[in-house]
Amino acid sequence: MWLYAAVAAGGFRRHATYRMATVAGMFTNTVFGFILAYTYVALWDERPHLGGYDMSEALTYVWIGQALLATTGLMGSSFEEELIERIKTGDIAVDLYRPADLQLWWLAAVYGRAAFQLLARGVVPMAVGSLAFELALPRNPLTWAAFLLSVALGVLVNFAIGYLVALSAFWLLDGAGVVQVAWLSGLFFSGMLLPLTVFPGTLGEVARALPWSSALQVPADVFLERRTGARLAEAYAFQAGWALVLLAGGRVLQAVATRRVVVQGG
Repeated sequence: MWLYAAVAAGGFRRHATYRMATVAGMFTNTVFGFILAYTYVALWDERPHLGGYDMSEALTYVWIGQALLATTGLMGSSFEEELIERIKTGDIAVDLYRPADLQLWWLAAVYGRAAFQLLARGVVPMAVGSLAFELALPRNPLTWAAFLLSVALGVLVNFAIGYLVALSAFWLLDGAGVVQVAWLSGLFFSGMLLPLTVFPGTLGEVARALPWSSALQVPADVFLERRTGARLAEAYAFQAGWALVLLAGGRVLQAVATRRVVVQGG
């Protein structure tokens, strides 16, 4: 485990070196946070308690979304592009020869990146939003810890989806199309555009049952203290269940895919 801890620390340091990109990301998340916040203000003025949220909770949801956008990789993660490129060039053979598990190696790197993004591009926009609007911050200090655990599970689920997407490059000449489809699906079904509780009827039920809701809707409801006690346990079980299913799928696909790897001399 020390190896994967070192990989995670390396992922944190690596993203910390891109200072200007980080500042630009903070600025972008903050600007889009204000755009979405005022859009929500207009919408909730017309439809108070839409989706079961009052105005304060809806605005809090907006800023949670901006805080988790880069953290959970809702708009795609650099690891997917890197892994796809290594598969296309054949460098994946080097990764497979390492005395480390391929899936855990990339997962550790993703957690390192997520930790940095949460601190850099999560805390600052959320702080700015709390100064500009009246947000519904948790009343119970333990809710913050519960929220962080839910975020960690959300990162795990989104990684598992991205890993499956990246492995598709073993069969496709270019994985860009699959990445785009996954990105659009994640953006819509995570609740980034609107809370999934707003979606009507069957669409809402399906959206809330899909794995992408683990990346934003579930952590947001934990933060807003809509999931406590038994409902909090259900939320964790939902996220962990999807994580296990998708990670297992990644294992199976990896086993099938690596049979296609041919290395000169071995």
